[in-house]
Amino acid sequence: MAHELKGKVVSNKMSKTAVVEVTRLKKHPLYGKYVKISKKFKAHTEEVIPEGKTVILKSVRPMSKDKRWRVIKIIK
Repeated sequence: MAHELKGKVVSNKMSKTAVVEVTRLKKHPLYGKYVKISKKFKAHTEEVIPEGKTVILKSVRPMSKDKRWRVIKIIK
């Protein structure tokens, strides 16, 4: 079963790779306040996606040391 994530492109300097930052809310265990947690993923893409675009990622088999995601759709 493949996972899907939604995030924002923060770097497109590598060929066929985009760095996507995924932000989510996590509840603090003691205080109960929601805190923004962000993580960056390297994703495979055939086209050059401009920085700032929102994309949907899908998990795939490992393509290299760091790449385990593929861009399947550009939202905006």
